[in-house]
Amino acid sequence: MPSPPSALRPPAILSTLRATQLFAGLAPDDLEAVAGLTVVKVLEKDEYLFHEGMPSHGFYIVHLGSINVHRVNAAGKEQVIHIFRAGESFAEAALTIESGYPADARAAEASQVLLVQKTGFVSLLRRRPELGLRMLASMSLHLRVLVGQLEDLTLKDVETRLANWLLKRCPDGTSDRPAMVELGMTKRLLAAELGTVSETLSRSLAKLRDQKLLLVKGTKITVPSPSALFALLRHNLGE
Repeated sequence: MPSPPSALRPPAILSTLRATQLFAGLAPDDLEAVAGLTVVKVLEKDEYLFHEGMPSHGFYIVHLGSINVHRVNAAGKEQVIHIFRAGESFAEAALTIESGYPADARAAEASQVLLVQKTGFVSLLRRRPELGLRMLASMSLHLRVLVGQLEDLTLKDVETRLANWLLKRCPDGTSDRPAMVELGMTKRLLAAELGTVSETLSRSLAKLRDQKLLLVKGTKITVPSPSALFALLRHNLGE
């Protein structure tokens, strides 16, 4: 369970900001200015940080835990956009739009996040334009992640999506040496990220396991030969 907000002292906040790609290499006085605009929020597992359409109070950085950002379609099905983990920032786009947050955000586990407050940060951007360029770079990175996820969801079946997901997390997808992948989330959450349900994901895991293409132990998946899994992926894609 995360410590209460009062336990997160300014040095810890500065350390988290410094470790975030958005603020890496920022001058100490600029970093302290951002820290002065930061509020700590503690979330229980499954507690919502915000809902789609809620007024934006700023953007967030994960200090501890993980945040599931998702949308719910007309059929009531939840589609995971991304799971943000320690050191990652999200919801930066909410600084520039008036319609509120564009998705829902919920703690995937007990978490602490830093809220960088909108009004103060926008004023800071006007005084320090370099921060604006950093925001653009961060949002571009998020866009690349989303485009990649859309491409993944067009793959024809869950087995292929799962193989692709695992290979992206192997150090070398063409190696014959075993690679270990830590899920870092529940299988239910992984299923949502792959655009399916837990039962279908379990069947796909079992099928790949029966083919000796992976070993599953808790939240750890060992890929005995990434190159063999890559060969399956190419076969499934008709290459």
